[in-house]
Amino acid sequence: MSKNVVDMDERRSVEQEWRRYTKIGIMFIGLIILLFLLFSSVFIVREGEYKVIRQFQEVVRVETEPGLAFKIPFLQTVSTLPKYQMTYDVSQAEINTKDKKRIIIDNYAVWKIDEPRKMISNARTVENAESRMEEFIYSVVRTELGQLNYDEIINDEKSSRGSLNDRVTERVNELLSRDEYGITVVDVRTKRTDLPEENENSVYTRMVSERESTAQEYLSKGDAQKNETMAETDRKVREMLSKAESEAEVIRAEGEGEAAKIYNKSFSKDPEFYNLYRTLESYKKTIGEDTVIILPSDSPYARLLMGYTE
Repeated sequence: MSKNVVDMDERRSVEQEWRRYTKIGIMFIGLIILLFLLFSSVFIVREGEYKVIRQFQEVVRVETEPGLAFKIPFLQTVSTLPKYQMTYDVSQAEINTKDKKRIIIDNYAVWKIDEPRKMISNARTVENAESRMEEFIYSVVRTELGQLNYDEIINDEKSSRGSLNDRVTERVNELLSRDEYGITVVDVRTKRTDLPEENENSVYTRMVSERESTAQEYLSKGDAQKNETMAETDRKVREMLSKAESEAEVIRAEGEGEAAKIYNKSFSKDPEFYNLYRTLESYKKTIGEDTVIILPSDSPYARLLMGYTE
């Protein structure tokens, strides 16, 4: 009898232990489920990103501020969209300018998502948004360049219509806003503007010809200016020489007149000396190296030539 009582007590003790362990196990499993549900409902919104919460593929809300946020586990899903500015490399395109030149233009765009709901509703994905943005950029660039000459495109300062990049950016944003894509283009820039390969040689040849023509024009202007300067200088030199010669003639005439006065005054004091001087002067003009004079030996002229002065 006592043995049966002991067996019953042991059985109750074992059952109580199993119940206690079962309860602990259930609590542990419940805790794990609770933690799983908790972690499944919590997500982190980081700086520079949007968190889009969907329920049955429909957007129910968008978290924009950094920090912790919650969702309904299993019913709601979370996806991420970039909040920061992104760069998109636009495909190269061939454009015709106003002066009928074909050019290849290569652009890039800096853009960002402003309204995630509209972007998801109308573009669905970032790739689709970039595709639509590229289409608008190509359309606007083609229209704008079609109104400009080639030299205005390669040198935007010559354009009377302002900055090409600013105009393209403004017009693309107008189109994106019209169709409510929820994105904004911050800037559109031209990386490179090239001519098609088949046109490069002819354009380079024409450019060389234009430069040679310009150089020749500069040379012609320089020669004309040189000739004008030389003519003006020659004229001034002739005027200066003429004036100097005129002044020299006046001075020479005054000197000769003064010399004649001095000669007359001197010769009047000794008429015989004057006659001798005049005779000697006549010898200088009449007698040269090959002159032959035949005179009587007793003539005064001969005597003077032979050195007789008495």
